[in-house]
Amino acid sequence: MDKDSAVVYVVDDDEAVRDSLELLLESVDLPCQTFASASDFLEKHDPDQHSCLVADIRMPGMSGLDLQEELNDRSSTIPILFITGHGDVPMAVDAMKSGALDFIQKPFRDQELLDRIHQALERDEGRREDNRELSETRNRIGRLTARETEVMHRVVQGQANKVIALDLGVSQRTVEIHRARVMQKMGARSLAELVRMVGKLID
Repeated sequence: MDKDSAVVYVVDDDEAVRDSLELLLESVDLPCQTFASASDFLEKHDPDQHSCLVADIRMPGMSGLDLQEELNDRSSTIPILFITGHGDVPMAVDAMKSGALDFIQKPFRDQELLDRIHQALERDEGRREDNRELSETRNRIGRLTARETEVMHRVVQGQANKVIALDLGVSQRTVEIHRARVMQKMGARSLAELVRMVGKLID
């Protein structure tokens, strides 16, 4: 499957629920993969796939909370929506404290679930875009010389060219040349943009 195409993973031990959700998602052209257990899902899950997860919070064997814990241990950032019964709300609140995006109580309206799934997929796409930007920024920094990298870090810290020149024992003109090369290689159109790009690597 194309990793840029959204897919909704459904994990529920109830076959009727899986079939119902699959039909609902297909009715709005959302590709769906269903799993009868958390362990089955973990065997097939591709962390690079654009996706979100809809999981029952109570399942035999590995519960939804256990699944979330395992995904957290794997540093997974997949947005998780839990389906809960009335008595499971305290568990669902705990799940959100551990990073779940939301929970939805049974019985739920189809549109309510679809709205939250679309929100989850939008969040995942935003995360993927951030990761692409960070990867590109790292690649661009990797193309800088050691001196250009040093100048770049001093520039984003707010040091003036004259101060940088004194600290490095070079002329101010040399610093200006390095700075211009940094801006060009980093693809930054302004100092503010350069600061934003580098700042994201530090956050």
